[in-house]
Amino acid sequence: MANTQIDRPAGTAEDWTIPQGWDRYTAAEHAMWDQLFERQAKMLPGRVAPEFLDGLDVLRLSKPGIPDFEELSERLMKATGWQVVAVPGLIPDDVFFDHLANRRFVSGNFIRTPEQLDYLQEPDIFHDVFGHVPLLANPVFADYMQAYGVGGQRAASAGVIERLSRLYWYTVEFGLVRDASDGLKIYGAGIVSSYGESLFSLDDPSPNRLGFDLRRLMRTKYRIDDYQQNYFVIDSFEDLLKQTLETDFGPVYAELAGAPDIEIDTILPTDKVYTRGTQAYAREQASI
Repeated sequence: MANTQIDRPAGTAEDWTIPQGWDRYTAAEHAMWDQLFERQAKMLPGRVAPEFLDGLDVLRLSKPGIPDFEELSERLMKATGWQVVAVPGLIPDDVFFDHLANRRFVSGNFIRTPEQLDYLQEPDIFHDVFGHVPLLANPVFADYMQAYGVGGQRAASAGVIERLSRLYWYTVEFGLVRDASDGLKIYGAGIVSSYGESLFSLDDPSPNRLGFDLRRLMRTKYRIDDYQQNYFVIDSFEDLLKQTLETDFGPVYAELAGAPDIEIDTILPTDKVYTRGTQAYAREQASI
């Protein structure tokens, strides 16, 4: 939801928020939300982190139709002190980080069309709310997101946003978590809001699935146009928060300043490998 070079559109507040305009959604738009929700709700149990399903229940997101941000924020505020605010689309990095640091999650207020059922370039309200918000009802993950926002403010001041953005990408958007009793689970919003990637990320032999390593992850490239070639696996949300809070990122940025990027499909000798991917899917797509 963030971008550095962008002008604030007319009609937005100083913090780039806009009214959600819930009363302007059409019956077809509400039906699109319901179709997407039903498809994911049937498929995710057993595949997604249980904290995500708990969040769906706490926030009553199974209620038909596009959620009203005012009602949703009331429930979320009671759970963890967060709220959801609407923005016109991509927003500047500093604004994005400020919202997170103050426990405000930004969401687009538009929903995809039937032609965009399985893919759209810019995140819509289904990705933002269904994908991200349930875990914000979990106190540990809610604290992690706020800590990321605070860290983002510091990274912006130091001019090292690109490194930190990879942490967001490989955790908040496309993270997996280890379940000691039942293998790997999904928690990243880009996965849980996508029918295809919810299957691909756990079942397909193509991608690498590697243990979470903060410095390694922050050097690793990622792709924005297709399924991921790498997924990083955290041990728990508690461990993710602990590492984030206990790491002094200043020396990390200095250490990584001269380090080369790691190509997406690379496996290092030091990696903890859950799955050594074949990369067959990526090669097939590259040949098209």
